[in-house]
Amino acid sequence: MYRYFIQPQLNAFTNSLIGYEMLIRKYADGRWQLPKDFASIPIEDQVPVMAQTAKELSLKIKSVSFNLNRTQFIDPEMSAALIAAQKAIFPVNLIVEVTEEAADKNVTIAQLKRQIRHFATHGIQFSLDDVGTGINTFDHISSLLSLASEVKFAMQNYRRAHMTDKIHEDLSFWQQIAKKEKLRLIVEGIEDDNDNHMLNDMDVAYRQGYYYGQPHLFELKGDKKD
Repeated sequence: MYRYFIQPQLNAFTNSLIGYEMLIRKYADGRWQLPKDFASIPIEDQVPVMAQTAKELSLKIKSVSFNLNRTQFIDPEMSAALIAAQKAIFPVNLIVEVTEEAADKNVTIAQLKRQIRHFATHGIQFSLDDVGTGINTFDHISSLLSLASEVKFAMQNYRRAHMTDKIHEDLSFWQQIAKKEKLRLIVEGIEDDNDNHMLNDMDVAYRQGYYYGQPHLFELKGDKKD
């Protein structure tokens, strides 16, 4: 069984909730587990849960963020489901956060651009996730920035790679890119007062992380309570 855990996203300066990120989990062996990758989740299992979760969350906030890899992003079945979900939750915005996995090597930039434009005609926004780390370098994704609504900077990726000393420098770079391209910048992976104070000093409003709220199971109407 698949369900979504949700984590709040907020404007720290107005102390207001702006949305939730939906993080899919699978219940197996008596516990909720992170799937090994997005490609391992059958679309027919993922789509109905995504649509119902987004619809029920739409009563609470202004946006919901949903993660896909690049292969899923251009899949016609997934596309149709997301468009139907956006229609159902309007005026709440559906934001698709796109990551890249090994299975995505055959997805071209041209395919991504066509799909981004198609989604945009239906009110679905495009977010570039994990900017600055892994393969999501500026040179690799710069051609997509003009089509995006948002970039997400993940401090936890820097910690895992033992590059904590580069967080401030790289975040400053992406802050300037976001300003130039007129994009929302969301910083995630905020863990403590030090992170919070640094972002205050840098004038970064939009935030997500354990410091503000851990992901928690969003039970759907009709789920049995143990």
